Amino acid sequence: MIKRNFYTLHADICKTISNPNRQAILDALRDKEMTVTELINQTGISQANLSQHLAILRAKGVVNTRREGNNIYYSVSNLKIIKAYDLISEVLQESLQTRQKTINDAIEQTSNAQIT
Repeated sequence: MIKRNFYTLHADICKTISNPNRQAILDALRDKEMTVTELINQTGISQANLSQHLAILRAKGVVNTRREGNNIYYSVSNLKIIKAYDLISEVLQESLQTRQKTINDAIEQTSNAQIT
């Protein structure tokens, strides 16, 4: 039962960061905190949409906020989230390289068969 609860929590955090807009937000926040205006400029996400995604990220504990005057600054709550993002990016890159090699090998075999 304890493992089941863990899997549920794990899936919840994965679902939270699986959205492409939220990934863009996390990528923008990887090195520094930013205001909503800065995030809009960096990501190109509309203010209404950005606010919804930031609310979800905040509710799930993925980002923190800090108020300074009229501005609210957002930052990643735990840099291990960025490390996980980067690891998944590496896995994706390696997978695509393997697929590309398979395609290239198949094309080469087809070309060689047509020549002979």
